[in-house]
Amino acid sequence: MLTVMRLGVLKLAASGLVAAASNEAAQTETMLQFEQFKAEFGRVYPDNDEEQMRLQHFQTSLERIHIHNARLDRTYEKGLNQFSDMSDEEFSAKVLMTSQNCSATHRATPDLARMLRAQTLDLPARIDWRERGVISEVKNQGHCGSCWTFSTTGCLEAHMAIKTDTWHRPILSEQQLVDCAQDFDNAGCNGGLPSHAFEYIKAAGGLDTEFHYPYKAVDGTCAASKRAQGVRSGAFEPHSNGIGAQVLGGSANLTVGDEDALKAVLAEMGPVSIAFQVAVDFRDYKSGVYTSTVCKSGAGDVNHAVLVVGYGTDPATGLNYWLVKNSWDYVWGVEGFFKIEAFKNMCGVADCMAFPDVYNNWGPKGATVEETLVV
Repeated sequence: MLTVMRLGVLKLAASGLVAAASNEAAQTETMLQFEQFKAEFGRVYPDNDEEQMRLQHFQTSLERIHIHNARLDRTYEKGLNQFSDMSDEEFSAKVLMTSQNCSATHRATPDLARMLRAQTLDLPARIDWRERGVISEVKNQGHCGSCWTFSTTGCLEAHMAIKTDTWHRPILSEQQLVDCAQDFDNAGCNGGLPSHAFEYIKAAGGLDTEFHYPYKAVDGTCAASKRAQGVRSGAFEPHSNGIGAQVLGGSANLTVGDEDALKAVLAEMGPVSIAFQVAVDFRDYKSGVYTSTVCKSGAGDVNHAVLVVGYGTDPATGLNYWLVKNSWDYVWGVEGFFKIEAFKNMCGVADCMAFPDVYNNWGPKGATVEETLVV
C-alpha cells in the first residue's frame, strides 16, 4: 500500500514538473514573440513599468489570437500587428473616431438611386479596382481619428484616376480635411463622414495635394490661402503645388442598406467610401473574410471609415465579401486591405455609402468654381 502511495506521489510530482516546464516554455515563447514584436515595430518603452504593462497587453492579444485561430468554424485569421501592445480602450481612443450618426445626415442621391434601381446589367462575379491601377497607396492615419479623411482621399484619388487616366492621378491632402471641413459637420481627429467631406471639397473649389498640404495626424488651423491657390477660371488642371482634384457635383450617396447598389457602383463606376463599427474582434484581423456576432450595425454606431475597392466570393468559405482598403499601413491585414462579409450589412457597412461626383452628373448644374469657393 505504501508503495502504491509513493508511486502516486511520484506521479503527481512528475505531473507538476511537466506542467511547470510547459508553463515555463510557454512564457519563454511569449517573451521571444514580444521581443520580435518590439523589433518589428520599433518599440522602445521609457521604463520597466511601461514595458510590463505593454507585455500584459501583448499577452492578452496573443491569447485572444490563439483562441480565435483554434476555432474550426472561423472565416478569418487573426494575427499580431502594430496594435498588439495596446489595451482595447487605448486602441479605441487613439485609432477610432467617435461614433457618427449616418441616419441624421444621409440622403440618397435621387437620380443615382433611380438609375441603380433600373440597373439590369449582368454584373461581373468579381471586381478588384487595384488590378486596374487606380487605387493609391495604403496610408497610415496614426493616432488620430481621421479615418474619414483617408476614405475620402482614397475614393477621390481613384475616381480621378478613372476620369483622367492613372498617370494623372493626384495624391490628395487628408490634413486639409482635418483642419478645414468643420462647417460640414466634421470634427477633425474626432471623426467625420466622407459624404460630408465630398460636399466640403465641392464648396471649397477643390482639395489640395498631399505635397502642398501634408498630413500631421493632429488637429490644426485651416490654411485658407492654400485652398484658394490654383483656382482660376477655365478648365481645371491639377497642380502639385496647389489643388489636385475637384468634386463638381459633391457627394453621390447610395440608399441606406442597399448593398446591391453598392455592387452596381463598384462594377460600373468605381470605389465607394463606407463606414462601419470596429468591434473588439476586428483589430487583430490578418486574413480571410471578417464576420462578427458582436459588432453593431445601427446608423449611429459606425466608428471607422474605409474604402471599398471590390467584391467577390471567397472559395474557402463560400462567403460573399467586400474588398476594403484601410488606413492602418501595409503592416495591418493583407498589406493594408481586408475582406468583410457582404449582403448582411455586417457591422453597418451599408449605413453610409458615398462616392464623389467628379462629373457633376447628380449635383446642381452650372455652378462655377469661383461661385462655390469657400474662403
